[in-house]
Amino acid sequence: MSDPVTIYEVGPRDGLQNEPGFVPTEVKVRLIDLLSETGLRRIEAASFVSPRWVPQMADAAEVMAGIRRRPGIRYAALTPNLKGFEAAQAAGVDEVAVFASASEGFSRKNINCSIAESLERFAPVARAAQAAGIYLRGYVSCVVECPYDGSVAPEAVAWVAQALLDGGCYEVSLGDTIGRATPEAVDRLLAHLTSTIDPALLAGHFHDTGGHALDNVQVALDHGLRTFDSAIGGLGGCPYAPGARGNVSTLPLLRMLDDTGWRTGLDIAALERAEAFMAQEIAGATKEPVKGGQ
Repeated sequence: MSDPVTIYEVGPRDGLQNEPGFVPTEVKVRLIDLLSETGLRRIEAASFVSPRWVPQMADAAEVMAGIRRRPGIRYAALTPNLKGFEAAQAAGVDEVAVFASASEGFSRKNINCSIAESLERFAPVARAAQAAGIYLRGYVSCVVECPYDGSVAPEAVAWVAQALLDGGCYEVSLGDTIGRATPEAVDRLLAHLTSTIDPALLAGHFHDTGGHALDNVQVALDHGLRTFDSAIGGLGGCPYAPGARGNVSTLPLLRMLDDTGWRTGLDIAALERAEAFMAQEIAGATKEPVKGGQ
């Protein structure tokens, strides 16, 4: 357990984009600034997507312009196409992310194309990121179960993950999008994936719908994964996955890692301040549904 474990904070993007109301820009900026004081080294701050589909992220450029950037932290954004990448680059992001699904049904519901087509769409983003010297991360959705297709074969996940790595992603995050993964299912998945993919290239992204997120992290640690996505206060879910609860919460994840001897370098008191701010400000800001969105 001497290896360091990286917690990748996704609350400001993956968390807030699924809130029912629009969180004011200044609140998002303050949340990111508070998270920047915790020792985190990677924070997903925004999403450069069409405000028609994700209106909660319509102020991505303003958020990036407003935050106080701290040395040593990579501020990331989701960029599903070249237009989004160009906007993110203009905003000065350090890292961009693309995503694909391991399930054909989810791919068509989420981005209206097949898995193969989605990978083709992301190729120009990968080339642009490489040319600009910007880190490129990949996400795979529905790595265990899909709300439309049911169980997902580990072979399908491995194919998509390898395609993202071959396309230039430095790391691929494995998303249990609807939170139904059990430790047994995660064990089967990772036993298959790590037979051909270095676990150092993989991250775990577990939702807590079934209450197994922390147990799934433990299984992933046993398979050699050392990076895990989480959201402050358990923010998030997925608008295209009915019933999905939020991401694994950052503080419980940190406490579990600390209790079991893993090093994270994070300041628990600073994270508690960020979560208290989130609970007070964001809960009140999202009571009213945002208009014109999904």
